[in-house]
Amino acid sequence: MPQSAPPFAELLANCRQSAVHLEMRDSYDDPDEAPRVAAWESGYRPDPDDRSTWWRPWLDMVSEAVGRGVEFRRARIVSEPVSQYTQYLYDGTFANVAAGEQIRWLPRRQASDLALPGNDFWVFDGRLVRFGYFSGDGTYLGDEVDDRADVVRLCVDAFETVWDRAVPHADYKI
Repeated sequence: MPQSAPPFAELLANCRQSAVHLEMRDSYDDPDEAPRVAAWESGYRPDPDDRSTWWRPWLDMVSEAVGRGVEFRRARIVSEPVSQYTQYLYDGTFANVAAGEQIRWLPRRQASDLALPGNDFWVFDGRLVRFGYFSGDGTYLGDEVDDRADVVRLCVDAFETVWDRAVPHADYKI
């Protein structure tokens, strides 16, 4: 049964093998990220040679998890032409990759025949799903975790299908 989720950092700290994330929205309204988005809209870009300009503490958590052997994969289903927010994500993805994330992009038109859960999700170690809930304008509404085998299998299968079809970040061009 779905239940309230512990903090994300705790879920990742307890992860031992894999963390996979499927993103299916073209925009997210995260108040913590708003200053970075506004800076990007004004022309600021993180410096690939200066890790202090990258998104912290997120990238530190990723690096730590990858360093202890967790395979970290993210797939993004995106509309094309991409939204301004997706362009922002794309421009900063080099830092996620440098931290150890594997990232792929799937144009939404190539996902029409896929059975996908209704919400973005994370799967930790193939045993626990964390669903993220958003309003229509992208405002984060909260999350739940679910460990029911059928729900986990649905999400694992959906992610792997998207992953197999998606384009690696290095090859995806906007």
